[in-house]
Amino acid sequence: MWNRKFGRNADHRKAMLRNMATSVILYGKVETTEAKAKDMRSVVDELITLGKKGDLASRRKAASYIRNVTDEKTGKTALQKLFDEVAPKYADRKGGYTRVVKTGVRKGDAAPMAYIELV
Repeated sequence: MWNRKFGRNADHRKAMLRNMATSVILYGKVETTEAKAKDMRSVVDELITLGKKGDLASRRKAASYIRNVTDEKTGKTALQKLFDEVAPKYADRKGGYTRVVKTGVRKGDAAPMAYIELV
């Protein structure tokens, strides 16, 4: 299997990626370890591609993956923000919607840290 396992079982790993992808969509940027950021790139890019399609089947597929979380500032859910704001911003872009920026090491365990953000 080519995926990183992060010392977690499959359900925990899937839930972690779902939560972090939802946060990236809501807030535009998340700081995490470099390995997790690199694995999250493909997840967030696939969700934005679904948002660009904009049909009902894509909306349902994205809704089955994204957590039902509401942004405190705008009052929109992550799914609404994906389809109404994030995906139209990348309408003319073919891919590569996210960027991983290395930030240094974490103080406690010297893990390499990075931001994953929307381009």
